[in-house]
Amino acid sequence: MTKATDRPPAASIGRVPLVNAANALTALRFVLVPVFVGTVVASGMTHFGWRVAACLTFVFASATDLADGWIARRFKLVTSFGKVADPIADKALTGAALVLLSWYDRLPWWITVVILVREFGVTAIRFWVIRYGVIAASRGGKIKTALQIVAIVWYLWPLPDVLADVGLWIMGVAVLVTAVTGFDYVVRALRLRRRAG
Repeated sequence: MTKATDRPPAASIGRVPLVNAANALTALRFVLVPVFVGTVVASGMTHFGWRVAACLTFVFASATDLADGWIARRFKLVTSFGKVADPIADKALTGAALVLLSWYDRLPWWITVVILVREFGVTAIRFWVIRYGVIAASRGGKIKTALQIVAIVWYLWPLPDVLADVGLWIMGVAVLVTAVTGFDYVVRALRLRRRAG
């Protein structure tokens, strides 16, 4: 029979350490953002080697986003830091890519503005309702993220002109899904607030 004195302190039960694999990957993504920006600027979106380096850096950084979320859920390493830092790191990486693509005249500015307004708007909404609960990423949100990543990678990789033009169509679908899922997040946030109230 287990004695009361043999039990771990109540404060230690369910405590997740701040320093863990999931948060380390999130921090790594923050570090990779300026590395990515540096490679794009070095390429001027014209140098083959630097464009490849920029594209691979972006792909690797995006992969850490998938990995840290899976690790956090699989091993129950969800922390308050991760809930806040993870979406900020995502937006920093995607936002940097979109702004740079527009700066180098590869992507229309209106697309960058629409996506960034939606992304930062959803992040603000999540913080607005965080005291009532966490709005989990929907299937549409995951599709949106995948489309954005594919479109950005398509623009970054030095493809022949005949293939490069396909990127605009991929980005067009990404923008549409981005807008639709943004509206869905607003509806879900309002419902969460209403239930909590």
